[in-house]
Amino acid sequence: MGAMIKQRLMDDQKVAMKQGDRARVDCVRMLRSRLLEREVALRPQKGPQYEIEDDEALAVIATYAKQRRESIESFRQAGREELASREEAELAIVEGYLPQQLGEAELRSIVAEVVAETGASTARDTGKVIKAVMARVRGSADGKLVSRIVGEALASGNG
Repeated sequence: MGAMIKQRLMDDQKVAMKQGDRARVDCVRMLRSRLLEREVALRPQKGPQYEIEDDEALAVIATYAKQRRESIESFRQAGREELASREEAELAIVEGYLPQQLGEAELRSIVAEVVAETGASTARDTGKVIKAVMARVRGSADGKLVSRIVGEALASGNG
C-alpha cells in the first residue's frame, strides 16, 4: 500500500548511479534522507516499525520543492545565476515525483467550489478556505498560488 514512492526513489537512485548521473543521484539521496527523517520523527507516535505512507512522502517532497523554489528566488535576487540554475535542475528532478500541477483555471474552479461550500465571504475566511483547498489538491498546487487565488476570490466576493 504505502511505500511506492520510497521504492521508486530507491530504483531511480540505482539507475542514476549506473548511468553516472551525479546530479540525479545526489537529489534522490537527499529526498530519501528527508523521507527517512520524517519516518523517524513519526515513530514515537506511530510505532517503531512505521514506514512513511505515500501521502506523507508527497508532503515531504512538496516541502523540499518549495525550498528549492525559495532558494532559486534568493539566488536570483543576489545575482547568483549559477546557483539558481543548479537549484532549477534539482527542482526539475524533484517535481518528477510530485503529481501533475493544476493549471490556474482548474485551481480557480476548486477555490470557487470551496468558497461556496464553506460560505466564505470576507478576508477573515482566507485561512479556512486555503486549508480546505490545500487538502483537496494534495501537492498538485503551489501554496503561494492558492493563497493568491483565494485572496482574489474573497476580494471579488466582497466587492
